[in-house]
Amino acid sequence: MKLKQYQEKVIDTLKIYLGALNEFKATYKKALDFDADVAKDYDFPKRAWVQVAGKAYHSKTNGLQESLPDIYLKVPTGGGKTLLACHAIGNIQKTYLNKQTGLVLWIVPSSQIYRQTISALKNRAHPYRQVLDISSGGKTLIKEKTELFNPLDVTENLVVLLLMLPSANRQNKETLKVFRDQGGFTGFFPCEDNFEGHKKIKELIPNLDCFSLENEVFGIQIKTSLGNTLKVLRPLVVIDEGHRAYGELARKTIRDFNPSFILELSATPPPDSNELVKITGRELHEEEMIKLDIHLINKTSLDWENTLLASYEKRNELEQKAKEYEADTNEYIRPICLIQVERTGKDQRDTQYIHAEDAKEYLIKKCNVPESHIAIKSSEKDDIEGFDLFSNDCNIRYIITKQALQEGWDCSFAYVLTILTNPSSATGITQLVGRILRQPFAHKTKIKALDECYVFTFRQNAKTLVSKIKSGLEDEGLGDIAGRIVSDEVGTDTGGLKERDTYYRPGFKKYEGKIYLPKFIIQEKDSWRDLNFDVDILSGIDWENINIDEIKNIALQNKRSKEQEIILGLSEEKQEVLKETGRAEKTGTLEIDEVFLTRQISEIIPNPWYCFNIGEKALKLVSDNYDQKTVATNFVFIIEELKKVLDRERNRLAEQVFKKMITDKKLFFFLITDKGSFTLPSRIKVRSNKQLVRNDNTPIQKSLFDYVPEENINNLEKSVAIYLDEQEKLLWWYRNMSRQDYHIQGWKRTKIYPDFIATDKDESKNDYGTIYVLETKGIHLKNEDTKYKQDVFALCNELGAKKAWKELFDEFPDSGFEFQVIFEDEWQNKLNGLII
Repeated sequence: MKLKQYQEKVIDTLKIYLGALNEFKATYKKALDFDADVAKDYDFPKRAWVQVAGKAYHSKTNGLQESLPDIYLKVPTGGGKTLLACHAIGNIQKTYLNKQTGLVLWIVPSSQIYRQTISALKNRAHPYRQVLDISSGGKTLIKEKTELFNPLDVTENLVVLLLMLPSANRQNKETLKVFRDQGGFTGFFPCEDNFEGHKKIKELIPNLDCFSLENEVFGIQIKTSLGNTLKVLRPLVVIDEGHRAYGELARKTIRDFNPSFILELSATPPPDSNELVKITGRELHEEEMIKLDIHLINKTSLDWENTLLASYEKRNELEQKAKEYEADTNEYIRPICLIQVERTGKDQRDTQYIHAEDAKEYLIKKCNVPESHIAIKSSEKDDIEGFDLFSNDCNIRYIITKQALQEGWDCSFAYVLTILTNPSSATGITQLVGRILRQPFAHKTKIKALDECYVFTFRQNAKTLVSKIKSGLEDEGLGDIAGRIVSDEVGTDTGGLKERDTYYRPGFKKYEGKIYLPKFIIQEKDSWRDLNFDVDILSGIDWENINIDEIKNIALQNKRSKEQEIILGLSEEKQEVLKETGRAEKTGTLEIDEVFLTRQISEIIPNPWYCFNIGEKALKLVSDNYDQKTVATNFVFIIEELKKVLDRERNRLAEQVFKKMITDKKLFFFLITDKGSFTLPSRIKVRSNKQLVRNDNTPIQKSLFDYVPEENINNLEKSVAIYLDEQEKLLWWYRNMSRQDYHIQGWKRTKIYPDFIATDKDESKNDYGTIYVLETKGIHLKNEDTKYKQDVFALCNELGAKKAWKELFDEFPDSGFEFQVIFEDEWQNKLNGLII
């Protein structure tokens, strides 16, 4: 599964932190060898954090009072936290822990999330499991708390232990089952009568739980419990949605497992968390991960049946559009309506409260919905258990619940939320709104109705209702898109986002319909079309020219990390952990699987035959410098490095194809309307409660359109917009909307959507002069992708300089174009040089 851009940003930032963490940890180890007391004050996770994140760090320690890297990835609902966790595990294992095997403790807060996660991880065909298999070289074991594992399992495999801690504040950690003595973990400890061995382990790991105290006659006896096994193995800990379920006591329990690293993923991290990356709802929306807008239909009728009828009609309307969409694309969508009622218990049905059976009966008798299309989900009844809701064979179109779908439930086919609960209860909307946000297949259908979602309520105060939905979005980590709520209630101030048409300012009306921007286009016979990466660029690459010679220069390790020996090196007895580590190092090598290698690189090169040949050649190049055993041991690392080489080569060859098409006059950078240039719209719809204003709170004056919403602009973009607006020499500026406005298709698949389009004045002609196409970038985003955008923009400038735009289109002034990428640390100086 290819990562979205924001997901790549998360992993890239994590890699940078892990690199810094390694550097400071190396310094810490040197200090530890020199003077343990001095090293105690050297908080290497904090130092790495300050260097990378540049903000305050909340230091944590494990049960051994060692500095503990503990970071949060803030990812909203629908952002793919589990997929990111799987990728993060591989990177932490490889970059920081320097191993492929070992133990990962994966903690979830609820049974719903537990069932979904364990099901996905145990399925070898699921993308989550495939990511783990890549990092472990195909040696992944998924374990539940009731399943045993032994030292050999841990040394030869990546063991992922899934654990549910549903309680936030257990009064006594001894009540946790993981601390009970279990005979199945005896392999990690000395024999029962080896008191000297128990004493040595206790000295090495003082926080192990024991049956006996040190001063008793027979000495200490360590419990062979799962909890103690975790303390010995020092796992990488992944905490999913920790803020929802874990209090400080539970967190202390987790840290007492002596983790080597804690990775927490959450939509809303707590205030004292170390938030390494923050993904916004806007980024999810731009990557087409969520449905927006949210349509709120608040029925004025006092009869709940009218509300249910309206949602039934909306769902039917959506299904009709989904069938038309399927006919065109072969992608199946079956819109589902979630219905929240007040009661679900079999003995709770009365006339005072709306019961699940009441809603079901109405749908069957009054709406003629087949019973097989309706499911009830409650603590007593689970009609969706065992059903694949995405299957074409599944009939379920209505799911009636009270609270059972609130956390962890996930089905992107859910489009409609119908709230039939008491208007004074905020629970329904606040906790269920996230269930209808996910976009099917993580891409827009381009059919407006199927790219949005719908909430039906009745008897609600409109302003309070919108406030509840916003609160729900904030709980899902989507607070920045909380404005994308559209109220369909006529004549009521919703307090939500207002939709309005915005037009050219009166002073700029003469440019309406006459502002054209060039694009890369291709001529086919007598017609023109936009450049398509897959059709025109990727298909034109000659994979015979790919050069992977640099792969022979990679450095491979010929032995496993010593850290495993340290973790398990607890005694000299043959049957104990240290012996198992040594044996695993001898037998735990990987096999070279060329078919596996071919599959992994096929996501870069869309030709299995070339993939196989390239993989074969890469292995030969590496094998010239290393023996087969070393190559096998480093097989996954070789694949990862090869993919990096291939990605660079694909980009190099794609650039050659792109530029050759220009030279051969097959690809053009054109402006004329009948040759596919982009025309700025005459009217745009915006949804906003707050208009962008200057820093002195005076209105914006030079935006091309008369209203600029503040909601869809970040701090850097806001600063640039206001600065542009204040420039005397500037005529007008326009905020280009990502995913829908002007874009440039270069030699990479991802289109470039500039942030701003602006023009300066040509005083001699009372018209505009140069058109500036501007892309803003934060300092932390100076990377290879930014360099690519700079190169594309430079080419645009070069090609644009060769055109006499006036000759191409009579109504276009004799003006030029300037394409620029401007960075956060230089934007003002750059703009001064361009415009002033």
